[in-house]
Order: sequence, then structure tokens, then C-alpha cells
Amino acid sequence: MPAFIVTLGSMTYLRGTAYSLLDGQPLVASDLAYRGIGNGTVAGIPTPVVVMVVVYIAFWFLLERTRFGRHVYAVGGNIEAARLAGINTKRVLLLVYTIAGAAAGLAGIIFSARVLSAQPTAGTNYELDAIAAVVLGGTALAGGRGRVLGTLVGALIIGVLSNGLVLMNVPFFYQLIIKGVVIVLAVALDSLRQYNRKG
Repeated sequence: MPAFIVTLGSMTYLRGTAYSLLDGQPLVASDLAYRGIGNGTVAGIPTPVVVMVVVYIAFWFLLERTRFGRHVYAVGGNIEAARLAGINTKRVLLLVYTIAGAAAGLAGIIFSARVLSAQPTAGTNYELDAIAAVVLGGTALAGGRGRVLGTLVGALIIGVLSNGLVLMNVPFFYQLIIKGVVIVLAVALDSLRQYNRKG
């Protein structure tokens, strides 16, 4: 089955499960120490920033300096060619999806710690921000090309854009329009770059 469709389907039914378990109400955390994960500091640096830097370095090393990282790029570029080259593509895909799920879980923990509650509506439309960040960072949607540094830059651009729109009191639905346009333009530019390389 196409991974993208399975991901969307899983997201939908898990979001529905969260609604049903919480009856649509937020689950408030009573442990104030939990707040430190999302609002604390380490040597004067916000804890989420420290976690981001550690995760970034770990993923950079994993993708740029290990055999597994080369296998990830190979499978992303052409899964059949990677299989014929002797790469265990099923194992690589399983590990990639597991790592992505763990990273999403970590982000969920930090988010809930910042607001001291677990909300069934939390993270709505964040998938659009994630797609926009990786595309703006130069990752090819077709796979096989992209860098962690580019994704970090793309995430910073989306973060600045989102915060700027909020500070400018832009209505939420206009924010969605702007982000959607940014995603389409980023994909269009990426497609144009690939076309020029082939031409």
C-alpha cells in the first residue's frame, strides 16, 4: 500500500481515537515538573531548543556518516535499484518509519509539556508545516535527495512565517492560504530545478 495513504489513514483514525478517549476534552497534566520539558531551560537555553539541537546532530550523523544513511537515500531514490543492489529495503523502510514515529512522539511530548495538557486537537495541520519545511529545505518529494540542514532551514522559515502571520493578526484561514501557496511554489520550484537538470 502507498505509505502516504497509510499515513493519512492512520493519522485520521488515531485522531478519532484521541477524541473518543478524551471525549473531545483536554487532559490536564497535574505534575508541574512535566512543564520543565517544554518550558524549562538548560544553562539558560530553552529545553525544546536543546532537544532540537541534539536530535538534529543525531539525525545528521545518522544520514551523513553511516551506511544506514546511504541506504535511506538509495531506497528513497529508487527502491527497486536499491533492492537489486543488495539493500534490505523492507528493513530500511521499517526503521525509517519507526524513527519518524519516535520523533513525532517526542514532539508531542514537548508540545503537551509546553501547554501542560494533552489535547485531541493538538497538531492539526502540522503535517502541512512538516511538508512545507522539508520541501523548502530542498528535499525532493520523489525521494533520494535532501539534507537535514536544509530541513532545519525550512523549519526555521516556516516557524518565522507562522509567528509573523500571528503577530500581524492575520486570520487563521488566511494563514492556511498563505502556507498552501508557499508549499505549491516550493514544489513548483523543485520540479523546475529537476527539469532543468535533466534538460
